[in-house]
Amino acid sequence: MSMPINVFSEIGPLKTVMLHRPGKELGNLMPDYLKRLLFDDIPFLEQAQKEHDYFADILRKKEIEVLYLEDLAGDSLKNEKIRAQFINQYVAEACIHSQKLKEKVKIMLNEIADNRELIDKTIAGIQKVELTGYTAESLSDMIESDYPFIIDPMPNLYFTRDNFATIGNGISLNHMYSATRQRETIYGEYIFAYHPRFARKKVPKVYDRNETTRIEGGDELVLSNNVLAVGISQRTDAASIEKLAKNIFTKNLGFNCVLAFNIGEFRKFMHLDTVFTMVDYDKFTIHPEIEGMLEVYSIRPKSNGEIKITKEEDSLERILAKYLQRDSVQLIRCGDGNRAAAAREQWNDGSNTLTIAPGEVVVYDRNTVTNEALKKAGIKLNYVPGGELVRGRGGPRCMSMPLYRENLTE
Repeated sequence: MSMPINVFSEIGPLKTVMLHRPGKELGNLMPDYLKRLLFDDIPFLEQAQKEHDYFADILRKKEIEVLYLEDLAGDSLKNEKIRAQFINQYVAEACIHSQKLKEKVKIMLNEIADNRELIDKTIAGIQKVELTGYTAESLSDMIESDYPFIIDPMPNLYFTRDNFATIGNGISLNHMYSATRQRETIYGEYIFAYHPRFARKKVPKVYDRNETTRIEGGDELVLSNNVLAVGISQRTDAASIEKLAKNIFTKNLGFNCVLAFNIGEFRKFMHLDTVFTMVDYDKFTIHPEIEGMLEVYSIRPKSNGEIKITKEEDSLERILAKYLQRDSVQLIRCGDGNRAAAAREQWNDGSNTLTIAPGEVVVYDRNTVTNEALKKAGIKLNYVPGGELVRGRGGPRCMSMPLYRENLTE
């Protein structure tokens, strides 16, 4: 592997993937504060971990290398100066209002000798009862006296797809929709800058977490070595897609077109990959509810460094066939087109598949109608139990960040 990152398609045989095994951060979810942390329900942690381990084992049995974000991040902090820098940055972005309290938290984190344990603690969050002698000193802390946390947990982190995205040989280190998820991108920043696996070859960055407009990895799909698809959604701004496109074209990563899919700002859709994923050279899953409202814009580079944006006036099938240079494409509808089944199974991520090779995917076992439609279309399925994992509103694609895919030859 000459480059540590190589993702020029959604369907090339998957060789290396990054996951995050759910941890104590899920145990820190509370009913009164679910909306603040972007959750609708509270998963049962131990069962969620069993389901996630099953997911990881399926990938390993397919000879896919499974790396964990928490291990990579911990290994990035072996240099004491970098470790101190990480702690300072983490605390600075943790919405702590009192300077005295910031210093106490830094002392607490510095006392954790093991780097992996340090990473786990930063993900889990810090309750007020954990800090000896905690007292509210700022007006904000006094007003929120009933709130139990000094630093919020990061329960969304097991959806590793979102805080950064791999594109070609580069990464999009994202600016997240919510402040509660923005801190997740700190881990990607340190992994790609300081982990020996990635630091030896400078990884091109096509978006930066310090940008002012939001974009998330669930909206970023690599359709081919020439074409990207990016969703304009609840989590991704149209302005971000323009920035991303300009950066990708400037850095000459090989892509010559970005297709912007306007799917609307809805919690139930959230990201493009919750309603649309690629499962084979000419086959896609789709949630039928978006088809009537979907707008597609093509973005191409101009010779002067600017971009040309065109609204595509055709059916989605014809647009995809044109840009993927196929005679036709097949849309496999969530719920097999039945309105009730589609709504139910899309909520349970029936359209959110992880393709591990052309025509072979990982799906939640619970979406029986959609899974049967995929089988009828000739797709090979690997089933993951998702009774608890799905409560976070994400499926197998959401839970995985491909780092290396084999290039397609067809």
